Parts: sequence; structure tokens; C-alpha cells
Amino acid sequence: MGNGVCGHLELNLLRYWQLRRDGEIVRVAARQQRLIAVLAVHGPSLRIYLAGLLWPNCPEPRALESLRVSTHLVTRQVPGLLAKNGPMLALDPAVQVDLHRVRALLQDGSAGFGQAARALLDLRGAELLPGWYEDWVVFEEGRLRQSRLWALTTLSRSLLTAGDCEGAAEAAVAALDIEPLYESAVRALVIAEIRMGNSASGLLAYEKYAVTLWQEMGVAPSEELVKLIDEVQGPVHPQVHSGRKTPVDYSAVLVPQPLPHGLDHLLPVGGGEAAVASGAFAEGHPGTEGGLAVGLDPRADDKRPAAGGSGGPGGGAVVDHAVT
Repeated sequence: MGNGVCGHLELNLLRYWQLRRDGEIVRVAARQQRLIAVLAVHGPSLRIYLAGLLWPNCPEPRALESLRVSTHLVTRQVPGLLAKNGPMLALDPAVQVDLHRVRALLQDGSAGFGQAARALLDLRGAELLPGWYEDWVVFEEGRLRQSRLWALTTLSRSLLTAGDCEGAAEAAVAALDIEPLYESAVRALVIAEIRMGNSASGLLAYEKYAVTLWQEMGVAPSEELVKLIDEVQGPVHPQVHSGRKTPVDYSAVLVPQPLPHGLDHLLPVGGGEAAVASGAFAEGHPGTEGGLAVGLDPRADDKRPAAGGSGGPGGGAVVDHAVT
């Protein structure tokens, strides 16, 4: 590749498919693109395996013939790209593939600082071959997403340990872009925001996670995360209600806010000490919106079903509301 005859070849598979020779884009037909891509993803492979992977609905002889034609066209159009060894087919080892660099970076557990950290953060939108829906592409993209998620979360924790809270928050957000319900990344983001003095941002990140987790999965955050939030929340202040001060047990995270959709969801917060359900409880008062606070009665058994006979985070609760 570097001998000046075939030129320097670079292959991009992340975000888009592109082949360059000495910096110039090489145009390749879609069928040949898939052959080149599968060799880059899977490495050296038997021809019969490639034929079955690329032409799964064709009889074996026809699939092998299609592979032979594609191999011939790639060899003629991009000399030196393929390495042939009898029944085996591969890309020339000198071809620079972005996926290979990313895999090496993700596997390097010590890659937590400097250029390596910056490279990891740049991977936030690094989808493998977007728009390609073959099973082998979807499978590899899933593996890559999991590796990116793990690496970015690990990076966030490493940066926290090193005292780089801003970088830790950025890495955690990048991880949550991949999987919003990944609690390890949520915890790292909350800790980073709190250490930077942004307690409100940390609490909002927790709120978003807790609400989504409950709505989509029907479960509460872990005790470890709830304990962290409990340590940051200030004391619950009395709320003004009907001309008097009433110690309504609002969550310091979730209330007050407009909650217009009825009593469909109870959102556990504060280690089970409070929850919020939605509802328009200020009808007839122009310009006002209602919020319903549901606080567990400290004298009640929190395992006792709530009114209506259903269990859940609202069990054994006392209810009040305020107009905001």
C-alpha cells in the first residue's frame, strides 16, 4: 500500500462508507462496497462464508459466482486492496480502517486521558454503516454501541477520579446519548455536576432518569443513586396553600411543575419518602396549574396498597395539592 504503486488506502465505515486512495475518494459500486465492508468488519474469511453472508437468499453456486465477480471488479478498480490466499479472502493489512482504530481504543482500558479521551468523546455519533440493514451490520453495530457505552462511562469515572469534572460530565452525557437508562452514567453525571457546584443540574439529570425509568420500566432508581440524591437535596420547605403554610412533603427534585395528565404515574424519589403524580387540580383558577404531592405517611406501612387497592410507590400515602 505504501510502495507508491497502489497508493495509501483508507476506509471509513463509521458514520458513512468511504474509500480514499492518497486522499482522493474512490467510487465503488454498492455490491463491491459490501464485500469490502464485510472483510473490514470480520477480517480474513473463507470465500464460501462470505458468499453465504452477502447473498443469503441465493443458491450456493450462484452466491459463489457473485462473489467471484465482485472480487474481480474490486481487484481491477482498486489494485492492492484485497489479499487473496486460496479459499481465504481479506483486506491488505496495510489498509487503514477507522473501525479497527476505534476497536483498539475501546479495548484499551487505560485510554482515559489526553488524546485518547478526546477520541472517545468524538465517538458519540460513530454509528457503523448507517442505513445498512443487513443482519451482520446490525449485529456489529449493537456490539459497537455497547463497547462505546462501557468505554465512555469508564472514561467519565476516570476523569472524576482525576478531578476533571467538566470532562467527566461530557463523557457521561455522551454515554447517555447511547443509552439514557444506563445508571452508571447517570451517577457519574450527577456527581460531576455536584462537584462543579451545579447541584440543580445534577438533580435535574436524576429527575429525567427517574421519570423515564419509571414510565418505561416500572422500576425505581437504585438505593445507591437515591442515597446520593438524598445527600444533595436541601430540607423540604413549607409551601403556601390556601393562605396558610402547610408542610406538604414535596420532592425537592420533581415539584412544583405542571402535571397535566391525570394519576397515571407515581414517581418514587427520595428513598421512597416522596412521590409525584400528575393532575390538573386547579380547574376554575385562570392562569394556574396544579401539582399533586404524594408523601408516604411516616406512620404507615409503605408496603400497604394505596387507595384503590393497587400497590406501588404510592402505597400508604397522604395526599395534598398546591396551586402554582
